[in-house]
This record gives sequence, C-alpha cells and structure tokens, in this order.
Amino acid sequence: MVKSINTKVDLAVEATWFRGIPSYGKVMIGDKAFEFYNERNVGDFVQIPWDEVTYVVADVHFHGKYIPRFEIRTRQNGNFIFATKDPKKSLRAIRKYVPASHMRKSLSLWQGLKQRFTRMKK
Repeated sequence: MVKSINTKVDLAVEATWFRGIPSYGKVMIGDKAFEFYNERNVGDFVQIPWDEVTYVVADVHFHGKYIPRFEIRTRQNGNFIFATKDPKKSLRAIRKYVPASHMRKSLSLWQGLKQRFTRMKK
C-alpha cells in the first residue's frame, strides 16, 4: 500500500484519471499534495505535490453549470486529466493551495478554431 503525503485531507471524492485508458479510484486533496489512488490496483496511483503544480485548467461549459474534467499541469511530469464526481467542490478545494492566477478555463471550441486560423495566417 502506498503511503499518503498529506497530513490533513480536505476532500476525498470518487474520480477518474484519463491516461490512455481511464483509471477509476479516489482523489484526495490535502495540505501537501493532490493524490489519486485506484482502489482495485494498488500500484495505480499518482501524487502531485502543490509546489510541482503550475496550472489547473478546467473545461467549463454552459457558463459554469457543467465542468466535465480538469487538467493539472506540472513543471516536470507533464499533464494529468481528471474527472471527479463533484468537480466544483474539487476545484474549490484545489483553490486553497493553487493561486487564483494559476487556475484557468480551457479554450472553447470556437476560440480554439480562431486561434488555429490566426496562427495559420502568420
């Protein structure tokens, strides 16, 4: 069994980690790190310390009514995409440890297309 980095847990919720194939388990948001644990496969886990997180990017639809997933971008280890049972509660818990200037909304479909076409013109 993997030992948790956190000394205090703010939120524990069911979640899905998207990495090739989805992995189902629990997300624990605590004072030291963001942690994902798979209950069935003990070796399937990720622990992301808060000082390693650069940005948290959320997919926001219908003016914040629906948030299907969010992505945690790190300095060295890449990007991690998660979906939780209650994403608003999860993002609020993350906001305690990640500054508001580092929490972003992802581009909408039209913004992404516009960005691609303006880059092609240059």
